[in-house]
Formats: sequence, C-alpha cells, structure tokens
Amino acid sequence: MWNHKELRSFFLIALIIISGYSFIPETESADLGLNTYKIAGNAQGTTYHITYYAENEIFNKFQADSIFNSLDSSLSIYKPYSLISKFNNEKRGGITDFHLKNVVKKALQVSEDSKGIFDITVMPLVNIWGFGPDGNISVQPTQRAIDSILGFVGYKKLILTGDSLIKLHPKTTIDVNGIAQGYSVDVIADCFDGLGIANYLVEVGGEIRVKGRKQPGNEVMKIGIEAPSENKFSDAIILKAIGLKEGAVTTSGKYRKFYESGNIKRSHLIDPRTGFPLQNEMVSVTVYAQDAITADAYDNVLMGMSVKQALCFLKRHKNLEAYFIYTRSDGAIADTASKGFVSMFIE
Repeated sequence: MWNHKELRSFFLIALIIISGYSFIPETESADLGLNTYKIAGNAQGTTYHITYYAENEIFNKFQADSIFNSLDSSLSIYKPYSLISKFNNEKRGGITDFHLKNVVKKALQVSEDSKGIFDITVMPLVNIWGFGPDGNISVQPTQRAIDSILGFVGYKKLILTGDSLIKLHPKTTIDVNGIAQGYSVDVIADCFDGLGIANYLVEVGGEIRVKGRKQPGNEVMKIGIEAPSENKFSDAIILKAIGLKEGAVTTSGKYRKFYESGNIKRSHLIDPRTGFPLQNEMVSVTVYAQDAITADAYDNVLMGMSVKQALCFLKRHKNLEAYFIYTRSDGAIADTASKGFVSMFIE
C-alpha cells in the first residue's frame, strides 16, 4: 500500500498544529534545569518539527538536515541519483545500503503479515493512477492496463538476501513512501537515544515519536488527533487528544489526496491486490506502536480493511493500538478505537 501523506503545518499561540496531530504545551511548573531546543524545516516533500530538552544544545538543524539528505539519497523516488531510483532502473536488482535494507526488510515482513495489503511493489499502479512522480492523469486506466501491470506487482517478486535486493521480474519497481517517513522519525529518535536525550518529540510529515515528558514541568506530552478535512488549508479541528510517555503515532487517510472522475472520488491509496484505489468505509486510521516505522506501515494495512476486520487484526497484534474514523452504511461519519487506544485518551 502506497501512502504519500500530503501535509501542512502552521503556528498558533502556544499550540503547534501538525497535520493529523498537535503537540499541546501544558502549564509549566518546576524547572528541572533543562533547556528547550526546537528545530523545524522542510524535508521529504513536507515539513519536520523536532523538540528536545537538554542542558546544552547537542543536536542542531545542520545535523537534522544531514540525516534527511542521507535518507533522500537512499529512499527518495523523486531523486534520480538515489539508491532506490537506481534499483528501479535495474532489471535484476542491486546492493542495498543501511537505510534501504532496513526499510525493505520491514516492508516485506508487514507484507507477509498483512497478506499483501501493504506492498512496496505497488509503484507502477500508483503511477498509472496519477499519484506518482509523473503527476495527475486525464483518463482513468483501463482494466486491461491494470491487469498488465499486476503481472509484475507483488512483494514475493522481491528477495532480500544479505545486502542484495533481487527482482524476480525485470519490470518490478518499489516505492517506500508509505513507510519512509516513519523510518525517518525513528532514525532521528534513535540518534537522540544514542546522545542520551531522554525527553523529545520528533515529527516528520505528521508522523510522531515521543519519549519522556515536556519540560519544564515534567508533564506528559499530548498529541491531538485532527478531524479529517478535504480542505488542505482549513483550520485544524482536534477531535481527540492522547497522552504518551513513549512511542509513535501515525495516521493514514484518504480524505486529502484524491482526484475526481465524474461523481467518484479516487483515493491515492491503491490496493496492490486489485490495482484499484481503495473503496471501503475507512476515512482515516491512527496507529500507536513503539516505533514509527511500525505504526506507519500498519496504518496503511488497517486502511485496507473493514472496521470489523481491522479490530480483529488488532486483537492478534498486541503491539498495536488504533483509532478509526469511518463512514457508516447510512453515510454518517463515526469513530471507534481499540481498547488500548481508548486508555490513552485524555480530556
């Protein structure tokens, strides 16, 4: 499942709104001697915001941008020089680096676990529907055209062995946009852990990972879940807020990026099993996991299911919790959540 999140961020007094989430400052109390450091910028076609608390500045914007440049050189399908672009242009595959190997390994695990709902070989289908680097389409693809592409789509057409990623079909190409931003969040969070930073929030394109507490005051960090809106520039409306001590939260939704064909809206979320955009009751899925790459991958998986299927899936995956916004059979918008996610809600 491909999921390029189209996001924006803007500032209000005492409140940072991030597409899908908000980092909500609380009343400050006792000062523990830690300073607040905030870094923001543009990367991966979106924005990033980093907040950490430390005695001294031990991570800066130059370091953050260096990490993003390194990630782009490996994972960006929009950079012709990237390792993934070179792999896609090869007929037999190639050698991976640290980042591409990690992302592909995780993607293949999730593909197997989800029986192909998540699949990074979906790239040619994404392109033919007009959501890839080539941009929009004027004519909907035919069933025949889609069937011809399905012949070289499928995660089982990839073999990762050691540092080698092998194609079993020369036309197979991969797109890791549905998992790369979560991985990027983890790379920075892991860097913070290595530096001994115990309190932080890292956000890339709306994907968030936190650890510790907001300082000064030692209060729990709050993340607000935004109401779905097809207007990219509308003011965010926060539906729910959760409190996190540690972990990651990501959202996948089909309400912001789509195109219209007659009276039908086509989502950018493509089902790799059928070759067509998803057409189910899901509007958005917000997932909690210990790390952002896991949450980012599984928000796509759950978007490809019915609400009933998704809740059953979560019962078998104790490391995941999720909140769903969906359309009922009467057309009304409703929401529900797993038991563990409900326990994180705060007023």
